[in-house]
Amino acid sequence: MSDTAPAQLLAVLGRGVVDIAVPLLSADDLGVTRGDGCFDAVRVTYDARGKRAHYLEEHLARLARSAAALQIEAPATASWHELVTTSLAAWNTPGEAILKFVLTRGLESAPSAPVGYLTITQSPDHAAARRGVTAMTLDRGLRSDAFTEAPWLLGGVKTISYAVNVAARREAANRGVDEAIFRSSDGFLLEGPTSGLVIAADDRLWTTPTTGTGVLASVTIAALFAAARQHEVATGEALFTPADAYEADGMWLVSAIRGMLPVVELDGHAIHHDPAVTSVLAKATGFPGIA
Repeated sequence: MSDTAPAQLLAVLGRGVVDIAVPLLSADDLGVTRGDGCFDAVRVTYDARGKRAHYLEEHLARLARSAAALQIEAPATASWHELVTTSLAAWNTPGEAILKFVLTRGLESAPSAPVGYLTITQSPDHAAARRGVTAMTLDRGLRSDAFTEAPWLLGGVKTISYAVNVAARREAANRGVDEAIFRSSDGFLLEGPTSGLVIAADDRLWTTPTTGTGVLASVTIAALFAAARQHEVATGEALFTPADAYEADGMWLVSAIRGMLPVVELDGHAIHHDPAVTSVLAKATGFPGIA
């Protein structure tokens, strides 16, 4: 492996592209001290066809919804667009990259405007994960309907309070497994710490309902399901247990950055996987098929 650090770019609302080493956040920024803010991430590709931020409008709309749920005054979408255009023009590293929007509430010590910025970072190689991952379930500690009448739990909001998500991924790694999947306390599969869930069963593609579950609405799954319906493949929402997944025709963790990751093993049980199906689903959302 190369010891070279990945290429990275930083751009700030109202300032444009700045040196990545320039200090940006105050020590008492509420995003730092309280995790009080939101973010979203977009896959960028730079190839012979040019530079592209995939599903940019959908991700900006989700960022705005997250900000509204947190009651943070969101910057105008046009301001983000201008910053994205400036940033992509300055980005000169071919291949895949991650464009991350970050919005914090601002200073804790005094009222201030929200702080908004974006980064573009060269993406690691996800080819191996796109061929198949092992996964384990981890109890999230809440029922599948816990968010129904509890908006303060911020269900479906992509906050920057991601310590639990990161800890879940570490736990999976510590147990020798590639990925974690959260399981509700009443036994249903929900989502990965950084991915949505798709299951193929009964000649249909299914994903976890967002209503009541606290699951983040996935931009990539929405695009996948729209493409599936155009090809007369039925889609739906349902809660599945791990035992249901063992008998499914296929199972994928779906990420805006990593794409369609076929789950080939869950809690030690083999999961059916057809690489040809994964390739079709991946290409439907703009990702490469399995090589």
